[in-house]
Amino acid sequence: MSTNQDIIDRDLAVLWHPCTQMKDLAKLPPVPMRRGEGVWLEDFDGNRYIDAVGSWWVNIFGHANPVINDAIKSQLDTVEHIMLAGFTHEPAVALAERLVRISPPGLDKVFYSDNGSAAVEVALKMSFHYWRNTGHGEKTRFINLTNSYHGETLGALAVGDVSLYKKTYEPLLLKPLTARSPDCFHREPGVSWAEHSRACFAEMEALLAEHAHETCAVIVEPLIQAAGTMRMYDPVYLELLREACDRYGVHLIADEIATGFGRTGTMFACEQAGTGGISPDFMCLSKGITAGYLPLSVTLTSNTIYDAFYDDYENLSAFLHSHSYTGNPLACAAAIATIDEFERRDQLTHNVALAKRMHDATAHLADHPHVAEVRQTGMVMAIEMVQDKSSRTAFDWRERRGLRVYRHGLTRQALLRPLGDVMYFMPPYVISPEQIDHLATVVTEGIDIAAST
Repeated sequence: MSTNQDIIDRDLAVLWHPCTQMKDLAKLPPVPMRRGEGVWLEDFDGNRYIDAVGSWWVNIFGHANPVINDAIKSQLDTVEHIMLAGFTHEPAVALAERLVRISPPGLDKVFYSDNGSAAVEVALKMSFHYWRNTGHGEKTRFINLTNSYHGETLGALAVGDVSLYKKTYEPLLLKPLTARSPDCFHREPGVSWAEHSRACFAEMEALLAEHAHETCAVIVEPLIQAAGTMRMYDPVYLELLREACDRYGVHLIADEIATGFGRTGTMFACEQAGTGGISPDFMCLSKGITAGYLPLSVTLTSNTIYDAFYDDYENLSAFLHSHSYTGNPLACAAAIATIDEFERRDQLTHNVALAKRMHDATAHLADHPHVAEVRQTGMVMAIEMVQDKSSRTAFDWRERRGLRVYRHGLTRQALLRPLGDVMYFMPPYVISPEQIDHLATVVTEGIDIAAST
């Protein structure tokens, strides 16, 4: 039987981990996971951990979910993969039908790829190419928000705004126009989320007024800037943005990679804007689409966009973008089973009670001397740790206080991977109220330890 140390030694000899300074692993080695079940992960030495972050926000129905397991096993006996250029298969068609049915109105076509960054790349290229096909080749730019994140490939990275990921590669990137984020952490005392988000829209309006003639699309993460330390804003901003994009003739790209599939309280965050939600011109989905089982992403768009590419071959207006594993049948089967689980469990209704328990379990932290804000949108809870509460002065980032909370969590059966000094819960929906209470206790202990040492 392998032990944790056996796997760690083998790992450090050959693996280069993502989003990691590898020198850190000499002192804080990776945790080798042997198996998972529900919210639990278990290492080779028998230690167990609640997966409070959904394994990078992908796991929504627990590890080793029997329904999704069976769907993948069944598909495996039929066909494991077939290229989607010139061929098709039932899982790809069935999933596309389901996605069109559950997504906002007007998103009628599904383009498959295999990860979130790729879905964003597709939307960027498709928007630019649409304008080119329709005689507007002058439209070559994109508008983003401060503190936004849309992935690590060069196009997706270019339209993000988190310096930690982007700064090194600036010489390689296209240059977006950037509007102030409606992030409500920065609102003045006594100002509501809606008032602050509405006021922030003035800058976006000004950019559109000046640059619409050269702009392909605005790209936003609806309601939550996830990698931007889980900063949140009011749905009114999306309502205003949809209206302005229509008025100025600019596409709207909704990056729902992190916010889709129930994370914000509705199936998609865009549904919360206005009285009946908004429909973007492009919606990018990944992460929870397969409940964390297999890589898959989609870019949904309208028939209007699709029709601009529908032409005789010799006119060379087709969208010639592809990935080898596009529409993989196993991944599509997992995604169909994931949507089935939402319906079978009435999960969105159940999440209302879970979200309230998360709120109640962490409410005491609002008065903590080293917590600037406890914020929540649906099943996403974030706790921002600071040096001084009254001035909201942050700790020196080099002190890595959040990492201390993470290390404490590992001693208390909790996998809490912070974003800087922001602790957050984004757990599988199969978590119990008692497990939520435990996470709240552990994060409180961790903040006390991290802030005092």
